[in-house]
Amino acid sequence: MRSKILTFAQYLLFISLAVFFVWLSLRGLNGEKWRQLKYALHRAHYWLLIPVLLLLLFSHLLRALRWRQLIEPLGYLPSLANTFLGVMIGYFVNLGAPRLGEVVKCTILARYEKVPANKLVGTIVAERAFDVICLCLVFGLSFLFQFHVIHALFITAVSPLFENSNGEFSWHKIIIALIICLALFIILRILFYKLGHINIVQKLKAVLTGVWHGLISVRSLKNKPLFFAYTIGIWGLYLVTTWCGFYALTETSNLSLSDALTVLSMGSVGMIVSPGGIGAYALLVQQTVAFYNIPEEPYGQALGWLLWFGQFISFVLFGVVSFILLPRINKPAHEKFPGGTPENI
Repeated sequence: MRSKILTFAQYLLFISLAVFFVWLSLRGLNGEKWRQLKYALHRAHYWLLIPVLLLLLFSHLLRALRWRQLIEPLGYLPSLANTFLGVMIGYFVNLGAPRLGEVVKCTILARYEKVPANKLVGTIVAERAFDVICLCLVFGLSFLFQFHVIHALFITAVSPLFENSNGEFSWHKIIIALIICLALFIILRILFYKLGHINIVQKLKAVLTGVWHGLISVRSLKNKPLFFAYTIGIWGLYLVTTWCGFYALTETSNLSLSDALTVLSMGSVGMIVSPGGIGAYALLVQQTVAFYNIPEEPYGQALGWLLWFGQFISFVLFGVVSFILLPRINKPAHEKFPGGTPENI
């Protein structure tokens, strides 16, 4: 009963976050601004959804290939079809129930490929660990190639926290912030060692241990360069997809591939903090492109929702198709070929 209540509270929190971020993204819309947003969306080049969906489909295929490669050292080699369909169904489920999609795609391989679901948990952790590293690298490249934008974001959002009433940097505040960070670090270490018997501390330890094991699991792969090629390909396609989306609006078509780095990094954060990125993705994209002299309303707003919609429609479209195809391609041979196996026909 307690676990059901916790699960319900968790999903209620996710839904509340989604509603909150949608409200943040659209809260300033009055009658005139709403008309401007509708006009901007009406003028958008929706035919670009075709190349965007194809690029996203290819990125999902690379993700399936990478996951399959991580499974191979366990002594199993699932079919690419079932692995890919499992990935797409997982994305689809995550839209409504975050993190449940990971369980579902493991269950799919357990059912159709006879891979024990408990053995797949480590591969999921490994994938997420490398995605976090890639996101950090994207932030690093954004800082390298888009320093002026990162600097502007810092001045706008972070700098005021360390200024005094006269608008000057306060060393006292900086020192206090460093002391607080050091104190938190020490407290966390004490909690790990002194309170290791507490359930929540044990779970946190298990997560951190799992991430570490996920990272070092790559050592057992037969073809490590191929794994990194898949990873680079996945994130490279995300970048190109974002850049391609800029051309959906005339007002944002002058943004460059390096600009897409910053938008991708901030948009990825939005996909993490809100279920399916709803609201949060559009809001962060809207605020990010404002530093490239793109008006937040309506064009930044329109771009954010268009980029999010491209990803959303890919998850829904490919997810629904995968649900339909999965049982069909896994029918027993006597059901696929009523007259016998292909060799007997």
